[in-house]
Amino acid sequence: MSRADRDGCAGAAAGFVATATMTVVMEGVRRLLPRHQQDPLPPRQITTRAAHAAGVGHALTEGEKEGATAATHFAFGAAAGAVYGLAARHLPLGPAAGGVGFGLAVWAGSYLGWLPATGLYKHPADEPAGRHADMILSHVVWGVTLGLLTTALVGRDRG
Repeated sequence: MSRADRDGCAGAAAGFVATATMTVVMEGVRRLLPRHQQDPLPPRQITTRAAHAAGVGHALTEGEKEGATAATHFAFGAAAGAVYGLAARHLPLGPAAGGVGFGLAVWAGSYLGWLPATGLYKHPADEPAGRHADMILSHVVWGVTLGLLTTALVGRDRG
């Protein structure tokens, strides 16, 4: 297995695990928000909109929506983690700081960029501050977990 293969696989595995940690934080913070801001978490809203855009949203049961949400959320986390795994050894920051920076870049690119541009999630101006804080904190936790776990999986050799 090449170094790039190893790094990408380590990042994907770390991204998958980091998504579990992130999801716990997302749900915990959501429960602290005022009741009127406790709508379904963004991964559920994104998956539901994508299913409707594909013309299958109406046919999904509640269990299928939950399964699709989990599958897409963890798949995205693993895919983004694979990208981080390939880039990590080239980042000038250590694993925790590099992971946080990467996590925040994923948040910004997604929630301020492609998600509202594609109509899969609301525009940032239409999102309450508490939800922004939840998503930012969740992506920080994801990034730290990703960075540290990727480094643990590939070893300390970053150069």
